Amino acid sequence: MSVIRILLADDHDVVRAGIRGVLERQSGVEIVGEADNGRTAIELARRLTPNLVLMDIAMPDLNGLEATRQIVALDAGIKVVILSMHSSRQFVSEVLKAGASGYILKNTASREVPLAVSAVVDGKIYLSPGIAEVVVEDYVRHVPNPGQAAFNQLSAREREVLQLLAEGKTSKEIASALHVSAKTIESHRAQIMDKLGLRTVAELTKFAVREGLTSLDS
Repeated sequence: MSVIRILLADDHDVVRAGIRGVLERQSGVEIVGEADNGRTAIELARRLTPNLVLMDIAMPDLNGLEATRQIVALDAGIKVVILSMHSSRQFVSEVLKAGASGYILKNTASREVPLAVSAVVDGKIYLSPGIAEVVVEDYVRHVPNPGQAAFNQLSAREREVLQLLAEGKTSKEIASALHVSAKTIESHRAQIMDKLGLRTVAELTKFAVREGLTSLDS
């Protein structure tokens, strides 16, 4: 096969450097770009058309989950493998629904990244052994999650606005980032609160952290 073109997306320089080091020891692999947030990852994926994106799930501005959805919608030929510290059913399920082809736990990334790259490029799904049981249990039992049902009511734009609100950005700042009016953002915020049954930005922040849209230490 031709060279595998990979885009790295993680907001921690040390993590990107570590993964780059692992991949550079593999033959037939080229790192074509690096991003430190989801929005940049989408832009680079559009411009560089890599074969695969290794994507951190918790990044500022736009998280890896939303970035994955948009990249897969942009080009189904670009595969995405998520990197995360979380092994909960909620995270794994949402990652797969977003269109990712793999999920690696960060504490085993140095060992598993080459395996994941090989599997995903061959058209397979790669899951860290540590979360495989979680996935099987989820799909066998189909356990309903009321919070997730509420989350799924949000549009892609509402999820973007929710993350930015949770990160402490003002309506004016969000409007500037998304190239819309502040009035539009206020409307989105009202709709988000109505759909989720929440009343304050503090409650929105807690919800966003719980749903993996952002993290308090991003």
